[in-house]
Amino acid sequence: MGSSGFTVICLLHSVIALFCGAMMMFYTKEISTFGHGKETSSKLQGSTPHDELLIQTSDSFSGLLLFMIGFLLFMVAFVKDTKFQSFFAKGCVILHLLMAVWRVYFERKLEDLAHDLPRLVIGDVALSLSWVFFLVYSWREKYD
Repeated sequence: MGSSGFTVICLLHSVIALFCGAMMMFYTKEISTFGHGKETSSKLQGSTPHDELLIQTSDSFSGLLLFMIGFLLFMVAFVKDTKFQSFFAKGCVILHLLMAVWRVYFERKLEDLAHDLPRLVIGDVALSLSWVFFLVYSWREKYD
């Protein structure tokens, strides 16, 4: 029998990913301004029309990818196999921690994004901790 905690965490992460992905696809400039500030956002938009179109297309595809991840999380939320839930949660922990490491090693080199780094890394670690709490809870449930 599967855990309801897994379903709740998957659905929460799914809603976040679906919302953020949709916003990235359809409101690219507004999301960039909200996330980075007006000055940094204008620097990240490109200097020529070709650059702007390329960056906008890239951001839209990133949003589509995030939206699809949210859809996948929604589907996975209803899997009742506890071994799969544990495997999936461990993979999510690794994925979020690797994202935090990637930000530290590569995004810090970009002057325009470096000031956002602590906030983004804390967000990645917080998302990974939600899966760690699920794993600890499921291990406690299993061995009690």
